Amino acid sequence: MTAPEWTITDFIHRESWWKNRGILILNLCLILPLFSSVVNGLDSSTLNGLQILPGWQKYFHDPQGKTLGLINSSQWIGAVTAIPLSPLLSDSIGRRATLALGSAIMLAGVLTQTFSTTVHMFIGARIIIGFGLSFSFNAAPLLIMELAYPTQRGKITSIFNSLWYLGSITSAWICLGAYTKAGQSDWSWRVPCLVQAAVPFLQMVFVWFIPESPRYLVAKGLESQAASILARYHVNGGHKRDSLVVFEMAQIRHALKGEKEVVAGSSYYTCFATPANRRRMLIIIGLGVFSQWSGNGLVSYYISIVLEGVGITSTFDQAAINGALQIFNFVCALTGAMLVDRLGRRNLFLISNTGMLITFSMWTLTTAIFDHSGTVAAAKATVPLIFVYFFFYDFAYTPLLVSYTLEILPYKIRARGYAIMSFVIYATVAFNQFVNPWALNALGWKYYLVYCGWLVVELVFVWVFIVETKGRTLEETAALFDGEKMPQHIIDESKEAPTTSIGRLELDPIPKPPDDVEFSENYFELKEGHGKAGISGTASHLESQSEESAVV
Repeated sequence: MTAPEWTITDFIHRESWWKNRGILILNLCLILPLFSSVVNGLDSSTLNGLQILPGWQKYFHDPQGKTLGLINSSQWIGAVTAIPLSPLLSDSIGRRATLALGSAIMLAGVLTQTFSTTVHMFIGARIIIGFGLSFSFNAAPLLIMELAYPTQRGKITSIFNSLWYLGSITSAWICLGAYTKAGQSDWSWRVPCLVQAAVPFLQMVFVWFIPESPRYLVAKGLESQAASILARYHVNGGHKRDSLVVFEMAQIRHALKGEKEVVAGSSYYTCFATPANRRRMLIIIGLGVFSQWSGNGLVSYYISIVLEGVGITSTFDQAAINGALQIFNFVCALTGAMLVDRLGRRNLFLISNTGMLITFSMWTLTTAIFDHSGTVAAAKATVPLIFVYFFFYDFAYTPLLVSYTLEILPYKIRARGYAIMSFVIYATVAFNQFVNPWALNALGWKYYLVYCGWLVVELVFVWVFIVETKGRTLEETAALFDGEKMPQHIIDESKEAPTTSIGRLELDPIPKPPDDVEFSENYFELKEGHGKAGISGTASHLESQSEESAVV
């Protein structure tokens, strides 16, 4: 007798997600870890706003050169220090506990920063904030991706990094408001610093009221707890033997079993132990570098210097432009996040890199013209070009940097692979922020030419290496990399993702057990003999059904 074939779209909720109490509560729970990105944006952007404020400049004696570079890079130094530990904690004590620990450390750093009396104390506080942020930023997206409802995972995870700009917006406008109300007093910069304490405090207290990652629980042998969470939030308080719960549990168990067979143990070496993992890490490291070395760091951390370079010197004008830019960035990032399942990840990256190359080249040209001739028209053209440039940057790199990284990583190396990407980002930012003020002061607009050349390299890399993951579950994406096809074949297949089937999950038709029997891992087992690709629903079926369903 031939076993029936099933896909995840045979079991998903078809009506509006907000009418399903379980999914509604789940999405409300996910707001808390989503705000880890908000606090990251708030912490990272605060210094950008503070540098505009005369009160901060006066209190710390107008830091320049090396001192300013150290102040800006201090948070990232702390983050890099904690990177090796963050995935170990996420995999050992759980996503929730790691998030709570990171929030507590950040809270201590924020309070120290707010009441700093010397520049050295301020720098030390920024290092503490970065140390805690590393734990929070590792655990939160893992929890989101592994908890989210199957057909909502892509969008919700893409929204995660997009919320960086919500924190950035808050920082920019609070700095402007504090300057307007407090002038040059100490509270003009202490108030924006104190606001950073809100999110870590809320996460530290309320994270225990949201569910743990089912994949983490299964990896720890707590399958009954994992099934209970899936039943409560994915099938609206249904039974652990509900078809969707059984399917997801079988899929998770099969994926973990397959990963153990490929590579025993789990370490940072595992991330590079196989050709498939090395390909993953090449993509992840490349995107991590590109996310900070595309020219965006010039405005994200040194907007006052950039605007002064085109003749905009008013404190109010700089703060207003900074605030407006953050709102614009947030809207663009959310737009990109909403389009990830429609346009596909590869297309978004290609559009983003092409647009950045063109607009950054134009931005360089207008800055050079103003520097040589002082033409007012060139200065006026520079500001809208900065906005257009960030439209293209936000279109892909903000929503996809985290979500695409986590999508292409299998569970066994997900936390460590994401930590490596975070390490690359933090190290790149720390280097950038230490070098950028020197280079801008020494070379002026000519420094922009370096980024123009690098953007060409980025576009070629994206064209050659980015693999489409549109319409695939986490386990299906793992099969795409771990199959035996050569890299070029993978690229060709990625272009056909919307219409390509890579296998179905077959479940043995074991009779439903009595109601008084607890969930067992022997109930609905995966059939033996199905290759690495045969682990989940078809890409085309998943895509078409999720488009038709309101749960998108």
